[in-house]
Amino acid sequence: MNNLPPSTPLDVRRGVTDAEAVAHPLRWGILGAGSISAQWVESLRACKGASVTAVAAREMSRAQAFANALDIPNAYDSYTEMAAANDVDIVYVGTITRLHKEHSLLAIEAGKHVLCEKPLAENVDDAREMYAAAEARGVMLQDAMWTRFFPAVEHARFAIETGLIGDVSLVQSDFFDPIYTIQAAPLAFGADAEVTNVTAAGLRRGGGAIIEYGDRGCAVLTFPPFNCELGEVTEIAGTKGRIMLGQPGHCPTNVTIRVPPRGGVPSRYRTRNAASPEERFDYPLPGNVAMARAFPNQHGFLYQAEAVHRCLAANLRECPQYGKAESLHAMDLLTRIQRARRARGRSVA
Repeated sequence: MNNLPPSTPLDVRRGVTDAEAVAHPLRWGILGAGSISAQWVESLRACKGASVTAVAAREMSRAQAFANALDIPNAYDSYTEMAAANDVDIVYVGTITRLHKEHSLLAIEAGKHVLCEKPLAENVDDAREMYAAAEARGVMLQDAMWTRFFPAVEHARFAIETGLIGDVSLVQSDFFDPIYTIQAAPLAFGADAEVTNVTAAGLRRGGGAIIEYGDRGCAVLTFPPFNCELGEVTEIAGTKGRIMLGQPGHCPTNVTIRVPPRGGVPSRYRTRNAASPEERFDYPLPGNVAMARAFPNQHGFLYQAEAVHRCLAANLRECPQYGKAESLHAMDLLTRIQRARRARGRSVA
C-alpha cells in the first residue's frame, strides 16, 4: 500500500476498502429540495453505483419540480414517508442547519444511512446524540465535510502523517463559513489532540478564533464576511516544512509543499532570505460531473460520494477521511467558539 500515490483516498490507502467499490449500488433519497441538494444529485450522476430514487420537500409542488428537473422517479411532501421508502438505502440531508438533527434522526430511525450536510448540527451535544442514534441502529451517519475528500487534502494528510513537515505547530485558515476553517485544526493536529484554550473575537462583521493545543501549537482561524476579498488558503506549518492548500482552501485542486534540504532550517532568517524548495501538485476536478450552476470546485462532491459507496460496500459506518472523532472535535470547537462570541457580545452590549 505504501506505493500508492499520496493523493490516494485514505480508505483505499489504508486497505479498508476496494477502489472499485464505487460501483457498489446505493439508492439515494434526497431530503430537501434546495440548490445544495440539486448539486449533490448532479454529482451522484457520475458515481457508478449511485441512483437517486426519491426527493422530499415540505410542499409537493417543490418536490415534484425538483424531481422533474433532475429525472428523479419519486417525489414526496413527507420526509417520514420518503425515509421509510423501500427503494431508499441512504438519505442525503440537505436542509438548513437547525433542521439537520431532526431530519437525520428521522432517517436513522427508519434504518437508513445518512450523509448530512455540514455543519452536522447546531452544537456538539446534538451531534453526539445523532452519532449515538446511528450506532444504535447500525447505520452510517457521515458528516458531509466534502473538503476532506479532495485529492489535494488527501495528499496534505499523507504529508502530515508521514512526518514530511515534521511536528505540526501552526495552522492558519480563512473562510466566511467557520466550520470549513475549524476542520483544518483536527486535520493538522489530530482528532485526539487536547484543546487547552479557545479564544474567539469578532461579532457581526467578521471574526476569528485561536485554538490552542498546549505546547504543541495552535490554529489561527479567521471568518471574514462573505463580501470581503478572501485569501481562502489553508497553511499548515511544521518544524521541517510547510503545506499550503491553494485557493479556495476549502475545496483545493492543488497543494504546495515546502521542505528545506536535508539538514537545512526552514527559516529565511538563517538562509539569507533563500526560500525552501517547493513542490506543487495539481489535481484537476473530475471531468465527468455535469453541474450547471456550481459554486467553486463543487464538482468535487464526487470524491465524497465515491468514498461513501466504497465504505458502505466494506460494511464501514464512517469514512476515515472525516470520521466521528474528527467530526465531534470540530463540532466541539464550533460550539466553544459560538459560546465565546456570544459571551463577548454580552460584555460589549
